[in-house]
Amino acid sequence: MEQEINFCPRCGTRVSLQEKFGKLRPVCPKCRWIHFTDPKVAAAVLLEQDGRVLLVRRVNEPFRGLWTLPAGFVDAGEDPAQAAERECLEETSLTVHATQVVDVIAGREHPRGADFIIVYSAQLVSGVPQAGDDADQIGWFEQSNLPPLAFHATQKILSETKS
Repeated sequence: MEQEINFCPRCGTRVSLQEKFGKLRPVCPKCRWIHFTDPKVAAAVLLEQDGRVLLVRRVNEPFRGLWTLPAGFVDAGEDPAQAAERECLEETSLTVHATQVVDVIAGREHPRGADFIIVYSAQLVSGVPQAGDDADQIGWFEQSNLPPLAFHATQKILSETKS
């Protein structure tokens, strides 16, 4: 287990790894604070139109140059559907409305990735497509002619939604 916490955020004492609640966790020997790592959550948009799906090409590692659904991390206190809409706007300049949950996919695919990805179907509201933020290209693709995909979660969703 990689220890991310070295000092207690309450009293500043160096923590040690101890068996707590079935796992090794950082524990403060002075005030007994226990660190629980919260899962990272991402939200994605599945936007389909005229038999095609909207994808963005990643500009950052991991998987730079590969394609994925518009997606990103949910901020603390943020509604996941609104996070999916926000991420779509940031990456594509398109305003969308998340309509329903398509799937929740568990499993971190890389060290900086999400533990859970909530995928929403969405309706286009407005905007002119333009790549931005974490994307350098956007495109509409037929399911039978998809570009190289970045994530297992994207592959799973697109294989489930094939006509």
